[in-house]
Amino acid sequence: MRDDPRLRELPLAIGGQADQRGVIATCNYVARKFGVRSAMPTSQALKRCPDLVVMRPNMEKYRLASRKILDIYRDYTELVEPLSLDEAYLDVSSAKQLHGSATRIAQEIRQRVFADVGITVSAGVAPNKFLAKIASDWNKPDGMYVILPEQVEGFVKQLEVARLFGVGKVTANKLHQLGIRTCEDLLQWSLPDLLKQFGKLGASLFSLCRGIDERAVVSSHARKSVSIEETYTHDLLDFQHCIAELPVLYASLQKQVERTGSANLIHKLNIKIRFNDFKQTTVECRANQLDQQVFADLLQIGYQRKQLPVRLIGLGISLCEEKNDEQLPLF
Repeated sequence: MRDDPRLRELPLAIGGQADQRGVIATCNYVARKFGVRSAMPTSQALKRCPDLVVMRPNMEKYRLASRKILDIYRDYTELVEPLSLDEAYLDVSSAKQLHGSATRIAQEIRQRVFADVGITVSAGVAPNKFLAKIASDWNKPDGMYVILPEQVEGFVKQLEVARLFGVGKVTANKLHQLGIRTCEDLLQWSLPDLLKQFGKLGASLFSLCRGIDERAVVSSHARKSVSIEETYTHDLLDFQHCIAELPVLYASLQKQVERTGSANLIHKLNIKIRFNDFKQTTVECRANQLDQQVFADLLQIGYQRKQLPVRLIGLGISLCEEKNDEQLPLF
């Protein structure tokens, strides 16, 4: 839309082709009015919006824009925690620019991104990560919402529990069955009762419904896994067809491992299979290096669980923490 203004008023999506089992990666707000959304099969999106324009992704263009935006963020703080190509947390509590005003910093960042990169961004300003994330979604697109410390209690009470971090469809349904629809409802529950109903998630629910989130903004995260996967245009009918695809998948994973420099950190190998009934299974084992035969064994174990045609196969590795032989100080 930035590069071709003619697309701005059209329902537009980025994703794969319908005849190749493509899915929607993202879409504009015109398309969303028709019910199109991310992760929806392209074929279904076209049924909801027959005039939908579907374009292939251009990852290099997105990476370039993302790098420019991150450079702007880092003009204000080094505490930038990227969540994806287009989303990040910023801790500006120690920033000197604009007299340390988080609201004014957010406004200036939005203006600079539009001027330098040519796209709009939305921002949320709040005392913690949970509330900032909620606030960033409040006035989309191209908006900003500020939650002051004295407004936290009143703001959180009105939130639906489905918007809480860690609450998916299953947990939301369970909360609704218990008569809990808003954070104000959740406030009536004690910590022991929430722990009994939801396990360790109960402790998170107890804090979040009070607007409490102690997570720090972390500027970098250690990579925990590397994986690749392939969705097939036509189902792989049996195990022999699946195993025939393994060399290509394995070569692709090898390239990813080499690119990320993670060969010496391998802790586990795993395989993911999605059958044509959309049910998925995973198999893993401990290992300290790539081994195509081990993946073949895992593939056979996974396939035997259902023995149905296969629409997706994924290979991956889990990583241990990076080895550090340096002697650490005692204090």
